[in-house]
Amino acid sequence: MGIAALVLGIVGLCSSLGLGSFGLGWVGSLCSILAIIFGAVAKKKGDHTSQAKAGLILGIIALVWGIVATIVCVVCVGVAGTLSGFIDSL
Repeated sequence: MGIAALVLGIVGLCSSLGLGSFGLGWVGSLCSILAIIFGAVAKKKGDHTSQAKAGLILGIIALVWGIVATIVCVVCVGVAGTLSGFIDSL
């Protein structure tokens, strides 16, 4: 489980960073939630503790970054829509 947490943490971080600018930061967030769960379970069982800890840390970073990227993208789309309506009214 520790190795799975590490792999999911890496995939979650790459997805959050790469897809976050396209509004798909939630994909990385899903992987990072699984990485956090697997990392916590593996640490509790004592299975591959260094990989579990790394997966847990990467999962937390990816989750925060995915949430921030998704919020920023939604705000940008909302502002762009508002500005588009404002410019059309001129």
